[in-house]
Amino acid sequence: MAESDAVPTLPKKCGPYISSVTSRGMNLVIRGIVLFFIGVFLALVLNLLQIQRNVTLFPPDVITSIFSSAWWVPPCCGTASAAIGLLYPCMDRHLGEPHKFKREWSSVMRCVAVFVGINHASAKVDFANNIQLSLTLAALSIGLWWTFDRSRSGFGLGVGIAFLATLVSQLLVYNGVYQYTSPDFLYVRSWLPCIFFAGGITMGNIGRQLAMYECKVIAEKSHED
Repeated sequence: MAESDAVPTLPKKCGPYISSVTSRGMNLVIRGIVLFFIGVFLALVLNLLQIQRNVTLFPPDVITSIFSSAWWVPPCCGTASAAIGLLYPCMDRHLGEPHKFKREWSSVMRCVAVFVGINHASAKVDFANNIQLSLTLAALSIGLWWTFDRSRSGFGLGVGIAFLATLVSQLLVYNGVYQYTSPDFLYVRSWLPCIFFAGGITMGNIGRQLAMYECKVIAEKSHED
């Protein structure tokens, strides 16, 4: 009887968002949903900015909403954001290099603001030519990584995301889904990979922060138990 009383009980797992959520799998789903809606919101805002400046053009028959955007753009961006936000902390654990640089929400919010500013510059600021614009945005994107990330895994994933996203964009434009004004990098603008790189770093930081918050709450709950 004494031995049975001495057996410690396993700590219960508690997610950071809903107190009744007790499994890591459910927390993963919740994080994915949060990241999806963040990506949808950013896609609506940034895509509207690009359309207003005539950087991207959609066929008239698909511009049917108040956001002046094709219906498939926000869901695609939301799905990509969820995948990126979940991939970054997963890669950190796999490589055994936990990301510890500027791990607070205020830093994440500043990163989002800089990312929006980079997009704004791509659509609003007038440069003498596309080369100057591309070099400027490349410097800003790398500066965003250096300021808010500085991890090798973050940089590598950012480059990979930029490459894949640019390739997909080339295929979409080639098939007439939408088009860019004054393309200078095959069918798209040469600064587009910089935007994708900065977006990958931004969503990666949001995903890392959500994952860190989850681990923190679980650890605190386990300590209490």
